[in-house]
Amino acid sequence: MMRLRLLSCVAVPALSIALAAPAFAQDTQTPPADATAQDQGASDPNEIVVTAQGRAQVLADVPLAVSAVTATQLERTGANDIRALNQVAPSLLVSSTGSDANTSARIRGVGTVGDNPGLESSVATFIDGVYRSRTGLGLNDLGEIERIEVLRGPQGTLGGRNASAGMLSVTTKGPQFTFGGMAEATYGNYDAWRLQGAVTGPLSEQVAFRLDGLYSKRNGFYNDVNTGRDINNRDRYLVRGQLLFQPSADISVRLIGDYSYRKEDCCAAVYATADVSPTNVGLIAPGTPVATVLTGITGTTFGQYFPAYNNAYSRRIATSANRSYTGKTKDWGFSGEVNWNLGSVELTSITAYRDYDNTQAADADYGLADILYFGPKSGRHFKTFTQELRFHGEALDGKLDWLVGGYYAHEDLDTKSELKFGNDYGRFAACRVVYGSFSAFYNPNNVGCLTPTGVAVLSNTLGPLGAAGSAMVQGLQRLDTVRNVGDDTSNFDQTSSNFAFFTHNIFHVAKGLDLTVGLRYTNETKKLNANFNNTNTVCPVQQANLLPYMGVAALAPLAGGIITLSCQGGSSSALNALTLNDTRKENKFTGTAILSYKPSDDVMVYASYSRGYKAGGFNLDRSAFKNPNAAQPLPIFPISLANAGYYADVLQFDEETVNAYEAGMKYSGKGFNLNVAGFRQEFSNFQLNTFNGTVYLVQNINGCKTSLNGGDRDLSATTGVCPSGQTKPGVVSTGFEVEMGLSPVRDLNFNFGATYAKTKYANNLVGSKTGAPLDPALRVLPGKLLSNAPEWVVTGSAAWTPSLGGSLRGLFYVDARVADDYNTGSDLFPQKAQDSFVVVNGRIGISGDEQKWALEFWVQNATKANYMQVGFNSPFQAVSTTPTPGYPGGSQIFSAFLAEPRTYGITLRSRF
Repeated sequence: MMRLRLLSCVAVPALSIALAAPAFAQDTQTPPADATAQDQGASDPNEIVVTAQGRAQVLADVPLAVSAVTATQLERTGANDIRALNQVAPSLLVSSTGSDANTSARIRGVGTVGDNPGLESSVATFIDGVYRSRTGLGLNDLGEIERIEVLRGPQGTLGGRNASAGMLSVTTKGPQFTFGGMAEATYGNYDAWRLQGAVTGPLSEQVAFRLDGLYSKRNGFYNDVNTGRDINNRDRYLVRGQLLFQPSADISVRLIGDYSYRKEDCCAAVYATADVSPTNVGLIAPGTPVATVLTGITGTTFGQYFPAYNNAYSRRIATSANRSYTGKTKDWGFSGEVNWNLGSVELTSITAYRDYDNTQAADADYGLADILYFGPKSGRHFKTFTQELRFHGEALDGKLDWLVGGYYAHEDLDTKSELKFGNDYGRFAACRVVYGSFSAFYNPNNVGCLTPTGVAVLSNTLGPLGAAGSAMVQGLQRLDTVRNVGDDTSNFDQTSSNFAFFTHNIFHVAKGLDLTVGLRYTNETKKLNANFNNTNTVCPVQQANLLPYMGVAALAPLAGGIITLSCQGGSSSALNALTLNDTRKENKFTGTAILSYKPSDDVMVYASYSRGYKAGGFNLDRSAFKNPNAAQPLPIFPISLANAGYYADVLQFDEETVNAYEAGMKYSGKGFNLNVAGFRQEFSNFQLNTFNGTVYLVQNINGCKTSLNGGDRDLSATTGVCPSGQTKPGVVSTGFEVEMGLSPVRDLNFNFGATYAKTKYANNLVGSKTGAPLDPALRVLPGKLLSNAPEWVVTGSAAWTPSLGGSLRGLFYVDARVADDYNTGSDLFPQKAQDSFVVVNGRIGISGDEQKWALEFWVQNATKANYMQVGFNSPFQAVSTTPTPGYPGGSQIFSAFLAEPRTYGITLRSRF
């Protein structure tokens, strides 16, 4: 029965193309022109073929936790890129931060966070079988999407790049030998336009083509009341051409070339006041220190500086008029897929080259004061070549279904950071010291933020500060001159080469009983060259002048606070003489074992073990580097005499590994299907990237088997050492998933999904497998849920496509996602917590005969759910220079990247 069902499903011309992708779902036949007449929304697992195990299988027969999202589901939920998958895949969460290039995907609560390009994603992304090395590289309008698969758990024994948490595989629509096409026009609020078209057909009996193009434009969601500009606008286009060669029934070649361009202002943030997070009550308010200093140096009122105070979701912001948010992205590439039936063996080859070039300017303090900014030279450039080769066949009279293959990737990554202090930084920094420690002498209009009386009193050797007073005054006045200086630029050039050999074999042990065994060997080499060009010469001079007075307690506010900020590694010319050259090599064995049993054609149970791996690498952000100048050993810096020592603990991070266990059941009957899976995943050397308001920290996270007696929860960087040999996984994810599809009558379909994932840090945390202490900036993590990892997520959708008489057909569709409470900040400070929320999308429409025309009205986020994607420490913007002891977040204020507001519009579509 199973074989007959599979044969009937795979008898399609495009099957050979399908085998090229590492994993995706394929509808069983080319959808009819009147797609609503045969609704695809139910995703019947008896009628969907996937290659999740590298060969064509009915979805219901695959012993893996995999969700197949069809083209119709994607169209109805309004999916233009992978972020929209949140609405239909409860185990997945995709979010964006300071740039569309900085996108994080999480599965079962686990993913790679932050804006550091040195970290690869725990969730691998493939588009048309080609690996995109960072999730953000796959974030674009993709044209018509055929299907998307979401695979949960470690991946790697089937081909492509290995991944520790899961995989997203996107397949765009390919060429057909029947002439056809589509045209679509959408208009919505925020003056949004989206124009899309495609045409496909034969060039000969053996060659077919497809050409896709789209243009998208939209006003921004944020309004800058200071400059009048909109931020987070959209202005992009894409062209893609494809050729399909099928010279015989045994061979097919699919060639794809594409080019996309974006020029957009991205990405604004709001101050996170009480309406974003109730914990932030009182941190920003009229008369508070931070408000007084910020409004004082800019000469504005509280309302002018904080135009969205306690109304953040009005998305009214005030930014520096002379700073740009403009970003430009060029993304292009080509790939060739070859599928060749050699008789008893099937060969699959995927060759690809991708070029991704992104520059992104930003007002990095996200406020009206010109404190910090990224210049237009900031950006990253990826050039990636990949080659995958697989062989698949049968042996032992059909009792063994074997697959072996190899994978090679070479990537050149160039990053440039033009991160500088703005025109107001020096005055702002000085005013923080004066207002916090000498408020009687505070005047934001004067050099050093001191009144003339203050200068006279503090400089007097008989005054309250004694001989140190003069150094204090000179330090403040010199600090005031720090403006428009910083990285120009810091350059990180990383070359990565990796190759892998893998095998994935299914043994048919007995009727209905299968044993799957997979193994992968990965070899990884990364080489780094970095050099620095910084114009902040004030910092070294400041250090030298203050050196004789560093033992004086009166200078603690200056030395312990502001000088640390203005001299932190990424902000000082002291690093300019140094060029970094480093290499790291890794090799790992990973694998999987699955035992599955089908007591009947409709039911399957399985249990599996997988070991996954994600490569280590280099921290491509210099801000956390220590000062290498041993001639200025200030106590506020951890100094090493050897150049290698000053960056060793912050430049590199180790590989991430996971042991994953899963058991599940799948039922697939007529008009109803049910999948249930339970899982446990244990991550060692979990790679964490977080911003503490001053620097970006990259640290591996592990647990300790013995109690650290609170040493991982205090403000000390030396306490909390784990004894040798006592480390354990630092992150554990346990839970279960339920997916259900129901089609009680023709034209009516329901889908439901629920994920419970308790994804937690261990109770006693250390920063490496050697047992080194956890960075004190991460002291809130022990025993808590990971960021952006709600325990409960529930999704559901309903689609009704009734006949309206004659050739007319209606469409009534709604979907919803309910997310439990979670924290959006990777350091888990309570000010970044997000309450539970519900997002609802809807669509109604009418279509004519064979979808020759269709008119649809749609709404995204219909209930205007207000929630933030990520909360973060507002750069350098603490209320005072002295953190409040024991208070997570100290005196820091916070900002947030908000999710999209409600959007709505109308779509006119034609298929021919």
